[in-house]
Amino acid sequence: MSETPSDADESPSVRALANPTEIDIDDLDDWGPVPDMIEGESHTAGTVIYKGPDGESESGIWTCTPGYWECTVERDEFCHFLEGSATYTHEDGTVTEIEPGTIATFPAGWTGTCRVHETVRKVYMCR
Repeated sequence: MSETPSDADESPSVRALANPTEIDIDDLDDWGPVPDMIEGESHTAGTVIYKGPDGESESGIWTCTPGYWECTVERDEFCHFLEGSATYTHEDGTVTEIEPGTIATFPAGWTGTCRVHETVRKVYMCR
């Protein structure tokens, strides 16, 4: 299903994925369970559509099943949520509700919790 470009692939070509909401979760790469679970057993899957030189940037699709866990964002991340619902709560108590169509940016170092209520699917870009 997915093609992950190698770090040596520096081609300026466009990589596109049509209809990301129509890709069956079974056709995505299994990325395993979420670490640091507080409650439940969230499982992730996705596909990388671009990986920059030396891995400093990446974009793709990510899905996650319901559960509740501690979350730390390691790199700046832009997300466009396509399906599902979730609640992100920053360690300072700020709550961000996610639903289909939500666009969010998480800065590197963001720390808090994530509770996925209904399986989410997002398009992401990390740098």
